Amino acid sequence: MIITDTHTHLYSESFDEDRDELIQRAIDQGVSRFFIPAIDSNYTESMFQLEKRFPENMFLMTGLHPTHVKENFNEELQHVEDMLGKRHFYAIGEIGIDLYWDKSTLAMQKEAFIRQIRLAKKHKLPIVIHCREAFDDIFEVLEQEKAEDLFGIFHCFTGNLEQAHQAISYNMKLGIGGVVTFKNGKIDQFLNKIDLKHIVLETDSPYLAPVPYRGKRNESLYILKVLEKLSLIYDVPEEEIAEITTQNSIDIFKV
Repeated sequence: MIITDTHTHLYSESFDEDRDELIQRAIDQGVSRFFIPAIDSNYTESMFQLEKRFPENMFLMTGLHPTHVKENFNEELQHVEDMLGKRHFYAIGEIGIDLYWDKSTLAMQKEAFIRQIRLAKKHKLPIVIHCREAFDDIFEVLEQEKAEDLFGIFHCFTGNLEQAHQAISYNMKLGIGGVVTFKNGKIDQFLNKIDLKHIVLETDSPYLAPVPYRGKRNESLYILKVLEKLSLIYDVPEEEIAEITTQNSIDIFKV
């Protein structure tokens, strides 16, 4: 059984004490494909080191995270563009809009989002969207930029059924992680109305650990709890969920 974690920040400082061990733990349990989203230029070298240590398992993205869109965002976007000119990445991400932490940067966030979408189209890459308290703004941009060559993943999807269908209409898969195991997560109440062909698995580790680890540091191995929950929701064996969602990740990332 091959399991794919489509979103994990394994370069995070949270893993500095035991990074290699926890990655090996996950690999030993079948979690062997890890897609690594970018945050900003400060983490680029750490991402490269991660790939160097596990070249068969790590698949890197490049991009500017919306919470890191600051006054210097033009320089950061230039870094993204420079990276794309130097080597292959599997996606532009994570990008999007976050209005939970700072609403004052909305105009800059929106501009950075649009410019990175256009970069993805230029390089024929998927996008990985971060959306926090910003569904209307995200959908406004996607409506403006929608095209056959716009596709990707709506990372950590936490919306309702209507928003799920809207995200899918823009050629987005839904990234499902630990939230699906939360009592107040709500997505478990309608997820079985969404065909599995639209779903990918993720952890967003070290964040959003699933029950029974909620509140603790998340790690890629805990994606097994997400898999277990989806098996119950869809009434489908875990092996089948793993196979379908891994194939979905292959369709998106082309690897």
